[in-house]
Amino acid sequence: MSTDLTGILSALVVVVLAAFGVVVGRRGARNRSGAGSRVAVPTAVDSPGSDGGTATIEVDPRTVRTLRLAYAPQRDGQPDAGEVVWTWVPYAERDGRGKDRPVLVIARQTPDRFYAVKLTSVSHDGDRDFLSLGSGPWDAQGRESWVDVDQLYSVHAGGVRREAAALDRARFERVAGVLQKRFGWSAP
Repeated sequence: MSTDLTGILSALVVVVLAAFGVVVGRRGARNRSGAGSRVAVPTAVDSPGSDGGTATIEVDPRTVRTLRLAYAPQRDGQPDAGEVVWTWVPYAERDGRGKDRPVLVIARQTPDRFYAVKLTSVSHDGDRDFLSLGSGPWDAQGRESWVDVDQLYSVHAGGVRREAAALDRARFERVAGVLQKRFGWSAP
């Protein structure tokens, strides 16, 4: 897709979202109500080489009411709840940039899409939006990982780069408990 067409499509998305009361700025889309919650703004630049259909997109977790957290890892090459997988994740600026990073799959969204929360190796000790997972085989350097419990992503199975590891049940249940308390989702 040419740069001009991508720019036109992105501008069109902004106009349509504005008609529904959503403002798109430097930190992503926000409700005009001032609540500051992020919403998914899928564009043609969500994922490199993607037509948008298999892109990983950020979803406002406060709008997801019926998410059922599950623990069902299977070493089958497909993303399953309880597994850490690698996928391309867009930056909050929604400017087409992003990075390949690990995410923890927490639930199935549709037959082809899964809900996930991202992991980072940057320390967030004392930050209520992050939960320490410790280290695991998803990080080749053995660094401590932190899960961002305030950002939710919709990951398409076709956008998963690789299956990294299954999180043990105890750590998954800690994450699920925090998400259940924060968003009211049902936990295992």
